[in-house]
Parts: sequence; C-alpha cells; structure tokens
Amino acid sequence: MRLPLLLATLLLVAPLSVANAAETALTATRVIYPGEAIEAGAVTEVALRNPKRRSAFDGAVATSLVEVEGKVAKRTLLPGRPIPIAALREAWLVEQGKAVEAHFNAGVLSISATVVALQSGSAGDLIRLRNPDSGKSFSGTVMGDGTVLVGPAQ
Repeated sequence: MRLPLLLATLLLVAPLSVANAAETALTATRVIYPGEAIEAGAVTEVALRNPKRRSAFDGAVATSLVEVEGKVAKRTLLPGRPIPIAALREAWLVEQGKAVEAHFNAGVLSISATVVALQSGSAGDLIRLRNPDSGKSFSGTVMGDGTVLVGPAQ
C-alpha cells in the first residue's frame, strides 16, 4: 500500500521541481561592456518574476554559469536583465592585425610561417591571413592552441 502512495507523491512533486528549475535565468550583477570577458562573480541566478513569460525566453537566455563563464559580451549587458545567449561569443584566439603562426601540412611536407591575421577568430573559425613577405592573402582555420592550419584545399 505504501509503494503506490510513494510513487503517486513522486509523480506529483517531480514536475513541480522541474518547472521551478526552468523558471530561473542568469542576470548581470553590474554593467558588462562589449568585448568584456564574463566572470562568475559578474552574474547571478534569479527567479523570473512572471513564469508565464518563460516561453518567450526558452533557449534564448542563459540559465547556467557554464553557458556564460569565459565568453565575451557582444553588446552591453545590464544588471537585472536576463543574459541572451545571442549576446555572447567565444573569446578570440587570434586577433586582427596580430602576428600568428600558420602551419601547412601535406603528407610529410610541413611548412610554418608567421603571418598577419586579417580577421579575428576563435577555435574552428575560417579567417583570412596575409603573408607579410609576399603580400599574398589566403584562408586558414583557427586551432585551439591559437595557431592557424592552412590546408591544400583552402
């Protein structure tokens, strides 16, 4: 007799806890300016005042620290307002106008050169580069270590 009662209680309480967890969002504790990296102390988790508006924010605002920590603001984030995911980007590993190491690999042939980035980019981005000696421009993919991989098909 106790098992069905316990099971019924769990079935009634579980959806409530999931609904309450979904009604929170992250907000800035201070003004975060464009280009500024977001740290854990700059955000706080708050409950949304009007849960009926939650459907307007589904998937559009940050709900956990993992989604925002280490990212960079694309626009000004104001205190007390939910942080839109679209207002964040990954930190640049390669910055426009800076020297970067480019690597070309084809079989056993491996060539490395210092080039100038014509665009900023994070890991996985395809960016334009320029060889300062020849003046030639070409594309390469930014790697996780901050170098750029140039392939024969690029």
